[in-house]
Formats: sequence, C-alpha cells, structure tokens
Amino acid sequence: MNTEVIGTNAGSVWVALNTADALGIKQIKKITKLKDKEVFAAIGWLAREGKIAIDVDPEDEKEFVVSLVQG
Repeated sequence: MNTEVIGTNAGSVWVALNTADALGIKQIKKITKLKDKEVFAAIGWLAREGKIAIDVDPEDEKEFVVSLVQG
C-alpha cells in the first residue's frame, strides 16, 4: 500500500463520513468496502490533516466513532 492508495482510501472514508454525523469503524468498513488496515491508514491520513475527530463510542467503550471536523 503506497501513499497514493492511502490518499484515495482517505477520500472514500471522507465521503462516507460526509453523509453521516458520525460512523463507527465497522460502519466505515461496510460503506467503503475497505479492509481493516486500509480503513485505519485512511483514518490516520485524515487525522493528520485535521479533518476528523475520533471519540470513544458512548454505547460501547471498546469502539471508536469517527466524525468530520466542522469548519
């Protein structure tokens, strides 16, 4: 996996997040059809760019919820 692929996957994750207030990792995987490592690399890319917020799911503290940063 190279940076071009990660960037493309980050775009797919961003589009998925843009359609919802927040999504869990499983939801992102289902929508984007990406594998675990592809989703996590894309999330890392978006986090580094300051485009997303990552929080613990209040209903399941073992899961993360990802949302776009507004602004």
